Amino acid sequence: MHDQGPAEGAGSTALPLQAQLFVGEDQFIDLPVRFVYRRAAPFAVVLEFPDSNEAVGAWEFSRDLLWEGLHEPAGLGDVRIWPPCHCHGRRQLRIMLIGQEGTALLDVPAEPLRHWLRDRSFVLVPRGAESALVDWDAELGRLAGDR
Repeated sequence: MHDQGPAEGAGSTALPLQAQLFVGEDQFIDLPVRFVYRRAAPFAVVLEFPDSNEAVGAWEFSRDLLWEGLHEPAGLGDVRIWPPCHCHGRRQLRIMLIGQEGTALLDVPAEPLRHWLRDRSFVLVPRGAESALVDWDAELGRLAGDR
């Protein structure tokens, strides 16, 4: 389940993975997830839950946050990420999603995600080059209510 091909053509890429959702006291259930990166939204990664109902939705957060979380604890807000902890035998990336309805704790295979970020998303848009792809006038107009 490691299709690393395009999600919607040459301007995007997706990585389906099998995550584990924490449900209590060392109990996890398998949960399919999909990370999506689009050149049109160069700062963001979207975490989708393809087999879940619409109420679960999708989470959009910083691609840099995801990359940083592979190396050290990252995030202060609704998305928090911890790297694999080999000293405790955990080889997965841990992602905490904090929403209005509750909190979800996911373990995601770290190596496929690391390779996908490096070999797919950073190839589409190199780190540090994201802002060159944003239409800042349009964004400012949207924020000012010009729509």
